[in-house]
Amino acid sequence: MEKKLQIITDNCPQNHKCPAVNVCPVGALSQNGFEAPTIDYSKCISCGKCSDYCPKKALVF
Repeated sequence: MEKKLQIITDNCPQNHKCPAVNVCPVGALSQNGFEAPTIDYSKCISCGKCSDYCPKKALVF
């Protein structure tokens, strides 16, 4: 079964630039202002780097 990235917005403080956006090797995460990041599933390779890097564990598989 292929894992799919999800954002748990209750865990995301949404008051800063998301640090996990910058670690995505394929640019699948983006952020508008201080909103929760969005995922481009056509780019996501399910590598897990963003979920490992997210300090609030808001990005999960």
